[in-house]
Amino acid sequence: MNPEDVVQFHRAGVHIAVLTLNRPQARNAVNAALARALEQHVQAVEADAEIRVAILTGAGGQAFCAGADLKELAGGSAPSARSTPDGGFAGFVNARRRKLWIAAVHGAAVAGGLELMLACDLVVASEHAIFGLPEVQRGLIAAAGGIYRLPRSLPRAIALEMIATGDPIDAHRALALGLVNRVVAPGEVLHSALQLAGRVCANAPFAVAESLAVARQVPDLDEAALQALARDAIARLVKTDDYLEGPRAFAERRAPRWTGH
Repeated sequence: MNPEDVVQFHRAGVHIAVLTLNRPQARNAVNAALARALEQHVQAVEADAEIRVAILTGAGGQAFCAGADLKELAGGSAPSARSTPDGGFAGFVNARRRKLWIAAVHGAAVAGGLELMLACDLVVASEHAIFGLPEVQRGLIAAAGGIYRLPRSLPRAIALEMIATGDPIDAHRALALGLVNRVVAPGEVLHSALQLAGRVCANAPFAVAESLAVARQVPDLDEAALQALARDAIARLVKTDDYLEGPRAFAERRAPRWTGH
């Protein structure tokens, strides 16, 4: 497989991008080539004004992503080889992203794979998916977001149990705990993610982006700081054409024609 093939990219219509981790023989584990490729695709998605939502998924039926390629690590390569300076692990977990990202998860999302999922905004999962941070079982630490993003996404006791034991949870428990948005049949994961992406794309893109920019910072800021961010977001929003298009379309009883400007 050529290095450029380890992450595949395609458009699903005008406004949706699908990025597929493409190392199914290695359960889509992250090696150095995948990290570089994924970072390049993320940057291209974020720079493309037409793309409003991106879906991240994995090839094959076994795993969304099994984390770092331990064979590469055992061969003596440094852990940093699977990271990039700007994007962090897999070129993704610390990447600056304004678009909405949906993880479409089948099979296992474990170790760094769960950290990739936690870096996304929404999750559609197969009913056969599992989620875990087994790093401590291998003498490692889930330092690419797992040990601090999982406790933000789950009740504290559940997150700490998963981190300390390394034991996974299944898709239905993940749904009940709010870790994922939807659980569907294995063959429906990407289709359901595309439907969810379509619902987002039906809304005003600037309003979605500004809303997400504030909502993503809720765990880190106090009420006063969040109020200030919301005021700034509204001030930018009222200067756009879409701010008037929404009420105008409602009054005229038609679907809005968003421009993103």
